[in-house]
Amino acid sequence: MLKTILAGLRARTARLVLSSIAIALGVAFVTGTLVLGDAVGEQTRDNFARSARNVDAAVHLDENNRQENGIPADLLQKIRSTQGVAGADSREFGSAALLGGDGKARNALVQPLPTTEKLRDFNLKDGKFPAKADEAAIDVKTAQVAKLKVGDKLKLLDRDNAEHSFTIVGTYQQGASSISMSGSDHVIVSPEGLRTVIPDQRIYEIVAVAAPGVSQQQLVDKIKTVVGSGYQVQTGEQLTQETLAQVGDAASEIKTFLLAFAAISLIVAGMVIYNTFTILVAQRTKELALLRCVGADRSQVFRSVLAEALFMGLAASVLGILGGLGVSAGLQAFISTVGGPGGEDSPIRLPISWVTIAAGFGVGVVVTVLSAVLPARRATKVAPVAALRSQPDSHDDVARTGKVRIIVATLIALIGGAGVYFGLQQEKEEPALFITGGATMVLLLAVLLVGPLYVPLVNRLFGTALRGVPAKLASANAGRNPKRTAATTAALMIGVTIVAMVTVVAGSGRETMNQQVDKRFPADYEVSSNVYSQPLTAKFADEIAKVRNVAKVAPELRSYGESPKLQYAAVVGYPADAIGSLVRPEVASGTLTGLKDNELAMREKDAKEAGVAVGSVVPISGKDFKVVALIKDNSYGTGIVTLKSAESILKEAPKGYEKLLVKLAPGTDIAVARADLERVVATSPVAVLNTAAETKAELNGQIDQVLLFIWALVGLALIIALFGIANTLTLSVLERTRESALLRALGLTRGQLRQMLVVESILMALIGAVVGVVLGAGFGWLLVEAISNSEFQISFSIPFGQIGIMLGLAVIAAVIAAALPARRAARNSVVAGMAEA
Repeated sequence: MLKTILAGLRARTARLVLSSIAIALGVAFVTGTLVLGDAVGEQTRDNFARSARNVDAAVHLDENNRQENGIPADLLQKIRSTQGVAGADSREFGSAALLGGDGKARNALVQPLPTTEKLRDFNLKDGKFPAKADEAAIDVKTAQVAKLKVGDKLKLLDRDNAEHSFTIVGTYQQGASSISMSGSDHVIVSPEGLRTVIPDQRIYEIVAVAAPGVSQQQLVDKIKTVVGSGYQVQTGEQLTQETLAQVGDAASEIKTFLLAFAAISLIVAGMVIYNTFTILVAQRTKELALLRCVGADRSQVFRSVLAEALFMGLAASVLGILGGLGVSAGLQAFISTVGGPGGEDSPIRLPISWVTIAAGFGVGVVVTVLSAVLPARRATKVAPVAALRSQPDSHDDVARTGKVRIIVATLIALIGGAGVYFGLQQEKEEPALFITGGATMVLLLAVLLVGPLYVPLVNRLFGTALRGVPAKLASANAGRNPKRTAATTAALMIGVTIVAMVTVVAGSGRETMNQQVDKRFPADYEVSSNVYSQPLTAKFADEIAKVRNVAKVAPELRSYGESPKLQYAAVVGYPADAIGSLVRPEVASGTLTGLKDNELAMREKDAKEAGVAVGSVVPISGKDFKVVALIKDNSYGTGIVTLKSAESILKEAPKGYEKLLVKLAPGTDIAVARADLERVVATSPVAVLNTAAETKAELNGQIDQVLLFIWALVGLALIIALFGIANTLTLSVLERTRESALLRALGLTRGQLRQMLVVESILMALIGAVVGVVLGAGFGWLLVEAISNSEFQISFSIPFGQIGIMLGLAVIAAVIAAALPARRAARNSVVAGMAEA
């Protein structure tokens, strides 16, 4: 029997290649994800542990010791003079503005260079570290973004916008920490150079190196006697473990996210394998019957089919594991470009563990063998007498859809419907999203089970629009075996459903955000500070107000206070005459018109949580505010107050404003007004000019980036699905050799035969894609409803352009998938085909 199996494998090698590729792609995604997770884990541990590199003891403020200015500077000197300390340095940073080549400033975090070389938590890449007060080093990412290099001049602005010039003497790679992941540029200067830009010293940590012969615990004990109460002193090992615990396992989160898409790919690949073995078993009816005639029992036939699946799974797993390395490398490169863990200068790592190899073979072999179980079981039912008949058509038992399947699909649909209902009842966005999203996948499973019922209907719908004999024959071929067509199109349908669902949700979010921008910003322009530590001054606001054709300027001031009734008390202040005109949030109750000092238009959600209604009084930082309106918009923190009220909450006079809303006089030429405004904006290094259109473009760009990533991930499942269509057509050509020869004998030309197969491929692709789009749009609507609430209602929107592109790509891919099978069918000899039994 083993020889028979091996001979069968050699005879059917070409038929199994496409199926092997499909499962290999699925395995590649799984192993690539595991390798990526291990690589990101290593990179994360390296980066975050770098902050604790060579540290023997670390000192932090105790949780109960909240000093606004951080650790006192004189404590550093006490630690340095402690017995057993070989060296100690403070870790501090301050925000400054880095002046770019365009004259505009960017946020920059400036750190002092540790005097103890072993305590430097960054790696020098080029040049040297700064030694003089006018020298600086920048991290490699800052160098790339700001287009700076060693030898260039670097200008930093202090809080008074005074320029301080430094010569760049080196570049370095920053370790990962809460500071390095802030999104700002990073600059290192000497301790003396830091004081010229940031006079106030704010130390958040002191680290020390032990003298020879002194253990970490001994050093900690000695430092504790010096610093006294109010401080937490840790060993370097404790600091390392705490740092890794605080950041969490970023690799695990990425791995879980990607494994979800890997699972989709494997489900699609499993369907392709199942379909392949179903066709192969049907084609081999006579061969299997002959085996039964010469003595093979049912168990031997069953094992022979599974043995083929096992061999194919092993071969595909080897290819998949090798391909997984390429997938991991590509994903690491993508993550680096979007600023993921490790940074842009991180090396591509390809760690291969036994777990990854075992998972690759386990997944590849198990999915393949399980996918072949039902076809193998069907093979055992072939009667020996079948060997005496001509090769039967393989579409027996294809017209019926069993009652058990319909009952199971109905039960699954009811479970999915109940899950959707429960998800829609959730008030919080996250549980609503996950519950409803999971329920839609259950509904998708129900739709897959009833595929043989709706596939003939959709096929006939498309078939009515076809003209010509080849096209009509193609429609008949696609509908002659509903189960096979349903299995083939199901793979594509899953991928398209998920892509369409994500696209619809993202498109709805995009449309809603655009509407919110138009609603919230009736101002013509918005001037904001590009450096969060340097707000726009009142003098600059006056200069904007003097610009020709500017009718009104409304400064925005965010104030952070405290309230016994609220968890957070952050309010946004505007001039009273701008509230209701330039600032127009959606009002749930009360009125914004004529908002006075010590009055508050409060966020509705916060009001409900605090048990506050219109007319109530809310204390904020010792001042009572009367609630006169409830607003639904969550962009204003706790709520909106007048500018004077916002200033009164602050402990000290405000240094400026986060942004200025600018309203032009009616009939003003927008282009001329922008030019006038840009001349004033150019006088401030931190000011930038925005419009609602630019804000929407920025938000849309972020959504498009996420969509591109999702499309790329699900794209692998779509590729596997198209391999399934090509595989089905290839096997169908072999199965219908005699039929094709008969059509040729009756007058069908080679070109018409190729056209028939191409149209058949397009029909199958359209069935899967159209059903997937309908399901994706429906599921997308459910998700939009689930994450919408009374405070933020998302407008359902279908991006028809992107959906149209998806359908067009499906058709093009179907034509490509049909190319080789159609060519093979047209090349077959009519005489040889007619002679085939």
